[in-house]
Amino acid sequence: MKKVGVLALQGDFEAHARALERAGAQPVEARTAADLDDLDGLVIPGGESTTMLKLLNRENMIEPLAQFGSRRPIFGTCAGAILMASEVTSPAQQSLHLMDIAVERNAYGRQIDSRVAHISPESEFETRTHPGELEAIFIRAPIIQRVGPGVRVLATYQGDPVLVEQGQHLVATFHPELTQDARVHELFLAKL
Repeated sequence: MKKVGVLALQGDFEAHARALERAGAQPVEARTAADLDDLDGLVIPGGESTTMLKLLNRENMIEPLAQFGSRRPIFGTCAGAILMASEVTSPAQQSLHLMDIAVERNAYGRQIDSRVAHISPESEFETRTHPGELEAIFIRAPIIQRVGPGVRVLATYQGDPVLVEQGQHLVATFHPELTQDARVHELFLAKL
């Protein structure tokens, strides 16, 4: 069974742990750089990216996370997608530069503008998982404004990429951990 860390500094890391279990992995809470040792992959959950950055800097985890991402797969959701981007706007902030994407923070609006949508994955995603729509929960979600040439779009919402992969990494601007559908987590586990 694959051992997958869930960054447990802030955000709904417990929901990701449950989703990883449903998908067939052993979740492990990661709070320090030493916790990254012996993990097959890592999930950076949603939450508040500015707060996460403060906590990551306080724990001296920025460089260890970047190094981990150079060797192992990372899956970022919402705030995790922001942290993995190469460019962040509204406002600009530090990131891990793990994926060639530009992300605008809170682009779908404030908390009150959060929504549940049903999205149809691209055929590339469906060939590796089960067919059918995905329930996508957007909470103060970022928008991926640009994808680099090595980034593959797996699902869109209102014309914007919301699930993308680049090499071993995966990001979603929505929260798949808040549904009972394990397909996105299964997709990530297939990268391990």
